[in-house]
Amino acid sequence: MRTSDRPDHGLAPVDHRTAVATETARFVAAVRGADLGTPVPSCPGWTLADLVKHAGSVQRWFSVLLRGRIQEPPRSRDVDLRLPGREDGWADWLADSATEAAGAFAATDPDTPMWVWGADPHARFWARRMLFETLIHRVDAELALGIRPEIDRAVAVDGVDEFLVNLPFAGFFAPKVANLRGNGETIRFRSTDADGDWLVRLRPDGFGLDLAGEAAVPADATVRGAAADLLLLAYGRLSLDAEAFEHEGDEELLARWFANSEF
Repeated sequence: MRTSDRPDHGLAPVDHRTAVATETARFVAAVRGADLGTPVPSCPGWTLADLVKHAGSVQRWFSVLLRGRIQEPPRSRDVDLRLPGREDGWADWLADSATEAAGAFAATDPDTPMWVWGADPHARFWARRMLFETLIHRVDAELALGIRPEIDRAVAVDGVDEFLVNLPFAGFFAPKVANLRGNGETIRFRSTDADGDWLVRLRPDGFGLDLAGEAAVPADATVRGAAADLLLLAYGRLSLDAEAFEHEGDEELLARWFANSEF
């Protein structure tokens, strides 16, 4: 599924490859000069150093996949990470990871067919996935350092969409999504600051987004909030009881969704 096949939310399309560079630069700015032993509350057990290593490693691994134009699930995740030799080298190493990614993007047509674990079997899947891996962990770093995160509205809308489009395929690393089955129950996520509306339907054989433009269809439960807040809610960085959200309808359905949709 192309990003362009999803609903038109009235915002400019997101250039995922450029946005990866932008988000990484924000991430680097947050951690440069910081105490990398600082705990990251939104990633229990991790320090900032762990967070940076993870984010940069993902970028470098995805870059290897892109350059190889893989056609089947990789058998190994071994990548030459070229980790920094000094504690103060992590920020530069993360910046270099984005440079690696930019080179892979430049060398690979986004429309190239590839194996992916999600919905869109093309190279563009990996750029979009890399963007939100980077963005969410940039937010994690800022939260750990007491910085108020800011998320571009168009990017946030695209991120909610990317999460909901791909979540049904995430069972091999998020096994609890198998519990998101039902008999047609629906949950609506609606952005209050952009034209973002997503209707998720739980079926006996799984779950997924209903067709675009279903805004008039009533839902069993509805969650409303700003696009950036909905994105952080999807990734568990905000909870449903936060003041940022209004919700109504079947509370047990919402509880089941959030108990099993952790990415």
